[in-house]
Amino acid sequence: MAEVWRGTWVVAYRELLRFVNERSRVVGSLAFPLIFLVIFGAGFGQLIGSLAPGVNFIQFMYPGLVAMSVLTSSLFAGVSVVWDREFGFLREVMVAPIARSGIVLGKAVGATATALVQVGLLLLLAPVVGVSLSVESVVALVPVVAILALGLSGLGILIASFMTSQQGFQLVIQLLIFPLIFLAGVFFPVNNVPEWLQVISKLNPLTYGVDAIRQIFLGPRPELGVTIFGHTMSALEEVAVVGALGAVLLTAAVVAFSRQE
Repeated sequence: MAEVWRGTWVVAYRELLRFVNERSRVVGSLAFPLIFLVIFGAGFGQLIGSLAPGVNFIQFMYPGLVAMSVLTSSLFAGVSVVWDREFGFLREVMVAPIARSGIVLGKAVGATATALVQVGLLLLLAPVVGVSLSVESVVALVPVVAILALGLSGLGILIASFMTSQQGFQLVIQLLIFPLIFLAGVFFPVNNVPEWLQVISKLNPLTYGVDAIRQIFLGPRPELGVTIFGHTMSALEEVAVVGALGAVLLTAAVVAFSRQE
C-alpha cells in the first residue's frame, strides 16, 4: 500500500508541474472551450433564444464547456503515458520501487488536479458571459469535477496502454473526443433529440457529468435534464453513475497498463 501511495504522489506531482510549466498547454486548454463559446454562443444564441424559463443558450452551454475542459484535460493523462513510453521515462519509472497501480493512479490524480485548475480559470469568465456563480455552487462543483476527471483519465490511460506512438494515440482521441462532446448534451438537451440518438447519448458517461454540472449552475431543470425510463436523473444520481463508470475505467486501466508493460 505504501508503494501505491508513494507512486501516486510522485507521478501526480510531476504531472502537475509539467502542466504549470507548459504555458502553451494552459492557454490551449482555455482556448478550446472558449472557441466553442464564441462560435456557438454568438452564432446560435440569438437564433435559439431561451431553452427554458430564464435560461438562454449561453447559460445552457457554459456548464457543458466546463465538462469539455475536464474531458480534454483528463484524456491528456493518456498522452502523458505514451509520451513517457516513447522517451524512455516510463521504463525508468517501472523499475522504481513503486507499484504500477500507483503509476496509473498518479497519472489520473495529476490529470484531475490540472482539470480543477483549468475549471477554476474557466469559472473566472462566467460573470463576463452572464453566468451567475455562488460560493455554494463552486464548492459543489469541485467533487463533481474531480470524480468526472478521474473517470475520464482512466479512459485515456486505458487507451494509451495499447498505443505505442503519440500519433496513433492522438488519432484515436480525435475520433473519440468529438462524438463524446456532441453526444453529451453540451449544445442541446438530450431529451429533445430522436430516440435513437437519445439512446447513444445516454450510453455516454460524459452526458451525466455535463448534466450534473448543469444542475449545479442552473438548478434542477426537468425539461433540460436526462431521463432514464421516465425518471429524470438528479445531480447526485448522475455523480453516482459517473463514479461507478470511473471506477470501472480506472480498474481496467490498471489491469491493461500492468499487462502491457
